[in-house]
Amino acid sequence: MDVELRQLRCLVAIVDEGTFTDAAIVLGVSQAAVSRTLASLERALGVRLLRRTSREVSPTATGLRVVAHARRVLGEVEDLVREATSGHTSLRIGYAWSALGRHTLAFQRRWAERHPETDLQLVRVNSATAGLAEGACDLAVVRRPPDDRRFDSAIVGLERRLCAMAADDPLAGRRSVRLADISGRILLIDRRTGTTTRELWPPGSRPATEDTHDIDDWLTLISTGRCVGITAESTAHQYPRPGVVYRPVRDAEPIAVRLAWWRDDPHPATQPAIELLTALYRTG
Repeated sequence: MDVELRQLRCLVAIVDEGTFTDAAIVLGVSQAAVSRTLASLERALGVRLLRRTSREVSPTATGLRVVAHARRVLGEVEDLVREATSGHTSLRIGYAWSALGRHTLAFQRRWAERHPETDLQLVRVNSATAGLAEGACDLAVVRRPPDDRRFDSAIVGLERRLCAMAADDPLAGRRSVRLADISGRILLIDRRTGTTTRELWPPGSRPATEDTHDIDDWLTLISTGRCVGITAESTAHQYPRPGVVYRPVRDAEPIAVRLAWWRDDPHPATQPAIELLTALYRTG
């Protein structure tokens, strides 16, 4: 069964305008073309859609249902076209957990000042590519290099690793901690998007781990005191939580913050975004 958008547009125009003549004017075609197009739609569907008399045109019961569906389909097509052609007027940046931490607000404001023609949207998607592979964003903030050759990335800054723990944890009274202080604890990790693995510790002194898949669940479990977590510095800025404190891990390597994009289809604003973020991290 072949149903075309022009047929649906024709049906909706007839119902909205009330006559074949007025529908033809709106569509910019002849009245005969409107009649042929409607007839081809009715043949394709095998049903009668309109009642036609010398004075009026009205939809049948089936026609009413088809018109309702046709409006939804045409609306979705308009959304699709708008989405496909808005790359130069909007920029969606995905992130899995903590966006850009303390640089997030500055980035939003400076982007609006310098690139008012491109609307910036931050989108949280807890996936390995922060929504890039899913089509939810144009660029993605990630904290480990993409392992998919379809994507390219650039490092825009570095962040310290922090240990998140309950406010009444014995380690909370310290200004900083070492990896060895955590080796005997239960470490809460997100294998899908997180930057912490047991390989941070030497063999024989690696902590036990439990899995989580969401920042809110991660913080809730840590606040109970049963687990601790290690995360990028940006998490502490973006997710302060009563009952949870963050302490620097002074012997852990920093985390590289990357901006990732589709290798064969980069957004036109990719380079300006890289330059602005790099400047923010360098001066921040």
